[in-house]
Amino acid sequence: MASWRWIGFIALRYISRGRRNRSSASSILAILGILIGVLTLTVILAVMNGFQLGFIESIVEISSYHLRFENFPADGSGKFLEEKVRSLPQVAAVVPFREIQAIVRGKREEQQAAVIRCLPRDALALDSGFAEKLVFEEGQGGFSLDNPNSVVPGAELARRLGARLGDTISLVSLSGDGLFKDAGEGEGAVNSLFTVTGIFRSGFYEYDLGWAFIGIDSGAALSGEQDRLSLGVKLKNRWQDGRVLEQILRLPEYAALSAAGAVEAPKPWRDYNRAFYGALRTEKLMMFILVGLIFIVVGLNIFQAQRRSVLERREEIGLLRAMGATDVAVRFIFVWDGFVIGFSGAAFGTGLGLFIASHIAVFFNVLEGLVNAVIDLVNLVLSLFGVSGAGGFAVFSPAIFYIKEIPSRVIPGEVALIFLFGFLSALLAAWFASGRVSRTRPAEVLRCE
Repeated sequence: MASWRWIGFIALRYISRGRRNRSSASSILAILGILIGVLTLTVILAVMNGFQLGFIESIVEISSYHLRFENFPADGSGKFLEEKVRSLPQVAAVVPFREIQAIVRGKREEQQAAVIRCLPRDALALDSGFAEKLVFEEGQGGFSLDNPNSVVPGAELARRLGARLGDTISLVSLSGDGLFKDAGEGEGAVNSLFTVTGIFRSGFYEYDLGWAFIGIDSGAALSGEQDRLSLGVKLKNRWQDGRVLEQILRLPEYAALSAAGAVEAPKPWRDYNRAFYGALRTEKLMMFILVGLIFIVVGLNIFQAQRRSVLERREEIGLLRAMGATDVAVRFIFVWDGFVIGFSGAAFGTGLGLFIASHIAVFFNVLEGLVNAVIDLVNLVLSLFGVSGAGGFAVFSPAIFYIKEIPSRVIPGEVALIFLFGFLSALLAAWFASGRVSRTRPAEVLRCE
């Protein structure tokens, strides 16, 4: 305990003296370098997580589900398996559905290819995650599939077709018997008329443009498949999909149906859009590496500064060694400087990064306001010379990006990892730089003095 007290005393003395001489600038710059690196990486990853998790959750909650049975029997033979899966403690919801490809036509003969998801009337009550992702603006109806000819298209799909609430649109399928048929279609095609009872927004452009929902019974007639459907399983924690999949495969009800060839093994959400998920993961990893290079540069600067500090204090090191101090004890005096630099920079950088990430919309509004103020000033000067100025500035313009606000999602594990990177880059640099202490010979130093 006594040795640690004198090590701390001398280390703090060196740090306080360093702030009053020429070496103070290097310590301050090192702290600022780590602070900026931690701050930048925290904010960038928070915004990236906001975008990526928004896409992933939209896909999982609306399209792929956490586990998904394909070609599930609709004749009642799979009822017991469905009930057994629903009773598993990790399962939050089980939703039967059908999915067909169709051409959607509006009043003015505009048409658009779309995925038609056929759901039960109480789909929102069955699946709370699905209900959270669908937004119905004022005057756009709701998720109403009470009538057999009800359809709920995406907002961009409705805009493309020129359809409004209460309008009639047609779904053209190349199979099935069809419902509410419209005459005049060619042989082999089925043109079914549906009334728009709601227009949704999911925040994901692909779904808002290329998706629509109808009743599950209407979908059976439209697709021509009365005996097969799909079964979507939502979990309380989607990361437990592997464990739940193993439990389902061990169920006697599944074994019986599988042996008879009546059901296929469910697929986890990771199997759907695998390439998209892989691209997002690679993008995040590369961003992490590129911004993390800041820590390498700062660590090298700390390493050089500490090596210079060791050389400047050779006489003091020799005196400490002559008084009985060990190599490790003297080395920890200089490591303490790296500890203070690393912890200070990482702590302040993490705090500022979390603050900006949690107020990212305000931050960008202030940034846009400052840039627009400069643009307005330049436009005013140019107007004096009869020259037209530039327009306004927006970081994420709604005309380009399909978002209303900038998302931000902080993952605690990533924040802790960023903090450790910043802290350890300074600590390890100081530790390796102080290695020259072990090569200092007290007799040689004192003889020269």
